[in-house]
Amino acid sequence: MSDAYKYVDPDYTYTDPKTGILRNLAGLTDPEALLFFESGAVAKRIQELYENPIKIKGIESLFAIHKHLFQDVYAWAGEKRKVEISKEGKQFFPTTHFENAFRYIDSLISEFRKISKNNKKQIAKKLAEILDTVNYLHPFREGNGRTQREFLRLLALEKDLVLNLNPPDNKNIYDQYMQGTINSDVKVLTKLILELIHK
Repeated sequence: MSDAYKYVDPDYTYTDPKTGILRNLAGLTDPEALLFFESGAVAKRIQELYENPIKIKGIESLFAIHKHLFQDVYAWAGEKRKVEISKEGKQFFPTTHFENAFRYIDSLISEFRKISKNNKKQIAKKLAEILDTVNYLHPFREGNGRTQREFLRLLALEKDLVLNLNPPDNKNIYDQYMQGTINSDVKVLTKLILELIHK
């Protein structure tokens, strides 16, 4: 989690007011310990999704993925955030307009489903649009990146394509992914996805 994130949470909905650490099911109060615990728990749950993929129905599947990934860590896993978030001065989608965004993302998924399995360029472009929109939505207090990467991987799987936006120790892919998502650059994301998707 970047220090550049800002959260408007005067009521301490998610954090312990004394430590500033996210309240978690393990009761951890040390940030390094929480990071270690969370990483291990989520890695295990991601592996489960490789073995038993969630079928994407629509935006609700994004919430199902988050619940699955973070169920061991946070009581609010799978729930939309109740606080406003910004990063480097750019605010993510306001919580008051979430329903409009959900409908729009569902329409993008419908468009994706109409694309031929053989049209990798169109598939990459539409997946980039979906990624950009879901990233701007940022529906969770924590775990947005991991959830949206799994969401995209599972969508690509519908077209019998493999997509790993989070390969271990590949700084180049990570940098392109961050550049595309932070700057809302669909062209960068399209190029990256097109390079990565394969049969």
